[in-house]
Amino acid sequence: MSKKLKVVAVSGSVQRPSRTLTLVQEILVALGAHLPIEVRLIELGDIGPGFAGTLRRDQLPAHIEADISAIESADLLVVASPVYRASFTGLFKHLFDFVHHEALIDVPVLLAATGGSDRHALVIEHQLRPLFSFFQALTLPLGVYGAEADFLDYQIHSATLKARIHLAVERALPLLSHRDVPVADTVQTA
Repeated sequence: MSKKLKVVAVSGSVQRPSRTLTLVQEILVALGAHLPIEVRLIELGDIGPGFAGTLRRDQLPAHIEADISAIESADLLVVASPVYRASFTGLFKHLFDFVHHEALIDVPVLLAATGGSDRHALVIEHQLRPLFSFFQALTLPLGVYGAEADFLDYQIHSATLKARIHLAVERALPLLSHRDVPVADTVQTA
């Protein structure tokens, strides 16, 4: 039996339906086409009320502590947030405030975000990448940004965004090889 890559995905949206959640799910599908993965999906809309007012990790409910522990033990993180006032959501940041500052050293992180227009796309470089650089995580070379126009009824309908997802995953594969997980051939047949 081949080892599965432990992927923890965090969707920073607090509402449903959610373009951010859709983007995360599409990234996971693309990863799964190339790697054997075991996914834990953390949705802030589901867990946010359980930790929003919590100030210390020892005050977290057990199920949220389990989510933090999963983040800290992941082989790969996929993190995404909608853009609010030129940054990731406050609840997204609050979740990562509970993660131990040395737990993500050299952990690959695929960064993603959604926003109303393309003018918010730099949130990946100016907000998300510095956050995970603090943790000394290995932020993957390409982030994935989806604007409102890339979605129709909360589904991705932009061929450009779909191509960006696949390119981000393909560019990540060589950086995941040290995790001792077999990588499927990147050439797909019809």
